[in-house]
Amino acid sequence: MADYKEGDMVRVSSKGREYSGIVMPSRSDKIVLKMKSGYNAGLSLDGADVTVVERSPQPPKPARKAHPHNPGLPNISILSTGGTIASRVDYRTGAVSSQFTADDILDAIPELGDMANFNGRVLSMIFSEDMDASVWQNLARACHEEIKNGADGIIVTHGTDTLSYTAAALSFMVRSPVPIVLVGAQRSSDRPSSDNAMNMICATAVSTSDIAGVTVVMHGETSDDFCYVHRGTKVRKLHTSMRTAFQSVNVPPIARVDYATRKITPITGYVKRGEQELKLMGDMETKCALVKFYPGMSPEIIDYYREKSFKGLVLEGTGLGHVSTKWLPAIEKAVSAGITIVMTSQCINGRICDRVYSTGIDLLKAGAIEGEDMLPEVALVKLMWALGQTNDMAQVKRIMQHDYAGEIHWRSTV
Repeated sequence: MADYKEGDMVRVSSKGREYSGIVMPSRSDKIVLKMKSGYNAGLSLDGADVTVVERSPQPPKPARKAHPHNPGLPNISILSTGGTIASRVDYRTGAVSSQFTADDILDAIPELGDMANFNGRVLSMIFSEDMDASVWQNLARACHEEIKNGADGIIVTHGTDTLSYTAAALSFMVRSPVPIVLVGAQRSSDRPSSDNAMNMICATAVSTSDIAGVTVVMHGETSDDFCYVHRGTKVRKLHTSMRTAFQSVNVPPIARVDYATRKITPITGYVKRGEQELKLMGDMETKCALVKFYPGMSPEIIDYYREKSFKGLVLEGTGLGHVSTKWLPAIEKAVSAGITIVMTSQCINGRICDRVYSTGIDLLKAGAIEGEDMLPEVALVKLMWALGQTNDMAQVKRIMQHDYAGEIHWRSTV
């Protein structure tokens, strides 16, 4: 077996076939090659023979540009967690490099230097699917600390796949008098269609604006004209790869940001800079789960979570918030055991109303809580947060049915 490393050109002989390509990073026990076709191949090393054809050249490190502090500009803190916006693939070597420091970002997007002074902190460098409550809590503490130390705004760079979960978590954990803006990219900076520069410029414009609290800033249309500013508790990724994947659900966006002029045009009302005092409420209960109901699904799943001593469940029911009538005894038993159960809907738009049909009425009698017009993932994060504040079930119910961060709108307009 050859001693190879990322970026080397190798030839792999396995099961009578040969594969040639550049060694890519791998998170498994397989070797991953980028082949001439442009596609990646993951190959088992069991019984394989690897020959190094060409060693990866070591490119010289580029000279670091100076980014002097401008006392006339606002001070923005960039908190990096990883994701596509902070990565670049070098197709010559096959290696992935992360551009996450403030200087890296300014080098890549020099226009930012005319908008603000930046201070960068790397909190994690993980795929967004590896996010969990501990990362959210660390991020919330970092936001609180940066604002206490005088930051005029916060930008959080994040992978897009679970960005909306983190936005919701920060919305509940940090009451902020300044903007906290989450931003990502659907396509890495090495691609001609990358959205990272435009998203970052628009996010910076929002971070220096009067829009306080937690928002998500992403592409507003397929062309490079504007970004939308979404409320952190009302946004979802609705497409796997399009640059316009993020959309506000059940409400319009807060504002739009013109890319060319950086002008922000409000669409709906919002909390303004300085209108609320800084407060950190970072405790979360991790023994909560989100359960999506489907026809014929066994109620044993509820029994499983009860037996595992979970504290809260969010059910993603059908329509107005329904599950099979066969689930009613299991739900009632779980509630009696001290588990808070919140009902949400699989429908994208609309709200829960369990007082229309008999099934819904029976669910309320069993102890389920209506999740109003909250997205299921937002309801899950909020329930984790609510149970982190109190273990009193009556108080948790009051929290879940109270609007804390724009997650509940009492009048559906969309």
